Amino acid sequence: MQIIEIDHVAKSFGDVQAVVDASFNINKGEIFGLLGPNGAGKTTTIRILLDLFRPDQGRVSILGGPMTEEKKNRIGYMPEERGLYQEVTTERCLLYLASLKGIPAATAKERLDTLLERFDLADHRNKKIKELSKGMQQKAQIINTVIHAPELIIIDEPFTSLDPINMLLVKELIRELREQGTTIVMSTHQMHQVEELCDRIVLIDEGRDVLYGNLDEIRERFSGDAVVVQTQGDLPKLPGVTREATNNDAIKLSFSPPATPQSVLKDLLAADAIVERFEIAVPTLDEIFIRVVEGRAR
Repeated sequence: MQIIEIDHVAKSFGDVQAVVDASFNINKGEIFGLLGPNGAGKTTTIRILLDLFRPDQGRVSILGGPMTEEKKNRIGYMPEERGLYQEVTTERCLLYLASLKGIPAATAKERLDTLLERFDLADHRNKKIKELSKGMQQKAQIINTVIHAPELIIIDEPFTSLDPINMLLVKELIRELREQGTTIVMSTHQMHQVEELCDRIVLIDEGRDVLYGNLDEIRERFSGDAVVVQTQGDLPKLPGVTREATNNDAIKLSFSPPATPQSVLKDLLAADAIVERFEIAVPTLDEIFIRVVEGRAR
């Protein structure tokens, strides 16, 4: 079942074309990465999803059709900019915001107690939001996003200001929510978090979707121009091959057509190298991101 459908959406602000032509779908119960360089149109796309902006053209379906006021209570949204009330206590702020989502007071209080304990904020519940550290404010904002148990969560840069321990807490929560059937759309520049969490991604550049699909399949698609090799003794010199050291004494060899992994292996054997390890190097999402965006720029 598709929770979100974006079909050839475009949006302009005066002479600025923020989204040119974006199309992608998001399935129920998946973690989906919405990626792109700064100014690519990600935030505008999110705001179109949430019906904050109306598209100039194209079709948007969310939770089975057009956005309604009832559907807004089934969605949790965390913008990159912090939006909590600074002058009230953490507990009062989060309970009030939960009430706006239609959560009964007793239910909201019970859920908040659990979440404050989970995120190590219970002892700070009576502090004003402005008195919390940036990391604590980020955790409070995450609590606000999930306290009403939404079916769909859209989070923009969820790991900002978090130390490694709290990053782990957030990742555990995201995985737990997915196991419960919640759909999560995550926009972030931290590609290693995307690789760790996301099932599928879309990469938007200059307002267009330029890369879309299953993360493992995308990485496989961009493999084939590098191998990881380990040999007994020194690695022989090979024509047209660039070397890069990796972990565990292995060497990453990069090459360009007409060279292939098979021809590199053939050259190694012809040089009497004793090969202990030889495998196709799978590129990181950072490498794919840079390759696609810089390739379009060229």
